[in-house]
Amino acid sequence: MIWKRSAVLRFYSVCGLLLQGSQGQFPLTQNVTVVEGGTAILTCRVDQNDNTSLQWSNPAQQTLYFDDKKALRDNRIELVRASWHELSISVSDVSLSDEGQYTCSLFTMPVKTSKAYLTVLGVPEKPQISGFSSPVMEGDLMQLTCKTSGSKPAADIRWFKNDKEIKDVKYLKEEDANRKTFTVSSTLDFRVDRSDDGVAVICRVDHESLNATPQVAMQVLEIHYTPSVKIIPSTPFPQEGQSLTLTCESKGKPLPEPVLWTKDGAELPDPDRMVVSGRELNILFLNKTDNGTYRCEATNTIGQSSAEYVLIVHDVPNTLLPTTIIPSLTTAPVTTTVAITTRPTTSASTSPGRDPNSLAGQNGPDHALIGGIVAVVVFVTLCSIFLLGRYLARHKGTYLTNEAKGAEDAPDADTAIINAEGSQVNAEEKKEYFI
Repeated sequence: MIWKRSAVLRFYSVCGLLLQGSQGQFPLTQNVTVVEGGTAILTCRVDQNDNTSLQWSNPAQQTLYFDDKKALRDNRIELVRASWHELSISVSDVSLSDEGQYTCSLFTMPVKTSKAYLTVLGVPEKPQISGFSSPVMEGDLMQLTCKTSGSKPAADIRWFKNDKEIKDVKYLKEEDANRKTFTVSSTLDFRVDRSDDGVAVICRVDHESLNATPQVAMQVLEIHYTPSVKIIPSTPFPQEGQSLTLTCESKGKPLPEPVLWTKDGAELPDPDRMVVSGRELNILFLNKTDNGTYRCEATNTIGQSSAEYVLIVHDVPNTLLPTTIIPSLTTAPVTTTVAITTRPTTSASTSPGRDPNSLAGQNGPDHALIGGIVAVVVFVTLCSIFLLGRYLARHKGTYLTNEAKGAEDAPDADTAIINAEGSQVNAEEKKEYFI
C-alpha cells in the first residue's frame, strides 16, 4: 500500500511539473500578405518548448506539416525549417483560393494554437483606353474611358494630361464573377482645342500589388483645326531701293496648302519685282508705288485663314557728298575780244542705288534739275561756237572780196597789183566799218 501511494504521488508530481511547464509555452505567428503568383512564408515560433510537437493546418483544417513530416500532398507546399522552437513552411504560386486563416498548433496539455491570416493581392490587368476616334475636330467634346480588371482590393485610376493630373473624372467599381476581384473604370470628359494636338493623355493604375510601379495606358491626341496665319517682314523699316521679304507663317492640321498672296484685294501688280517663293513674297527695288495692304491666305480641309501687312515705303535719308564744279567756258579773243562766260555750277548730291522707277518730287537728289543745268551749259557752249564760227567766216569773206575787186578792172598784171595795193586802205576802212 505504501508503495502504491508513493507511485501515485510521483505521477501527479510529474503531471504537475508538465502542466506548470506548458503554461509558459505559446506559439507565435504573424499575418502574411502576398501578391497572387508569389510565395508565402508561414512561420510559427515557440520561445520555451520541452520537445513538444508543432503543426501547421490550412483554412480547411487540413494538416500541412506535423513537425518535419509533410501531411498534405501539394507540391507547392515545402518545409523551410523545423525545430523544437520553430516550424516554417512555404506556399509557392499562391492563388486567390489560398487566402484565409492558417493555424499553428502546439501539442501541450491542453493544445495551444495561434492564427495567421494569409492575404492574397489580385494584380490589376494592364489598363485600356477606349473612346478615341482619330481625328477629332477642334471644339469637339471628347470622352475617354480607362478600364482595368482583376484587382484585389479595387485599384485606383488617375488621369494625367501634359503631366498635370485631372481631378474631375467619373469612377466606377464592379465585383468580378469570382466575387474576389474587381473591375474598375474611369471616364474623362473634356473639350479639345488646337493646343491638345499631339498631347499624350495618360491613364495610371495604382495598386499595392504593383510595388510602387504603376501600370499606365497612353493615348496621343490628334486634333484637326483651321490654319493660323502670321506675316513676318524681313525688316521693320523698309526704304526705297531696298528689297523686302514677307514670310507667311501658317500652322494648321492638315498642313495648309501653298499660300496665296494679294495686294489691296487683287493680284500682285508687278510679278517681275514681286516674286513668290513657297511661303515668301520677295519685293525687289522698293518704291512708293509698292505701298499698300498685302494679304496672305492659307487653306486646308478644315477651313481658311488670312493675315494682312500694311507696307509703307520710307524715303532714303539724305547724305551730303563732295560737290563737283563744272569749269567755265571762255572764248579766246580774235581782233576784238568777244568773251562768253558761264557761271560756275554745282551739281546736286546723288544717292547711290537709286531705282529708275522712283517717283519725281521725292526728297533727295533731283535728276530733272541736274539735267536742266547740263542742258543750259551745252546750249551756251553751242551758241559760243556758233558765234565764233560766224565771226571768223565774215572776217575771211571781207578779205577775199577786196582782193577780187582790185583785179577786176585791171588791163594787165601791173595795174592789178597797183589797184590791189590801193584797195588795202579801203579794206582797212571796211574792216573798221564791219566791226
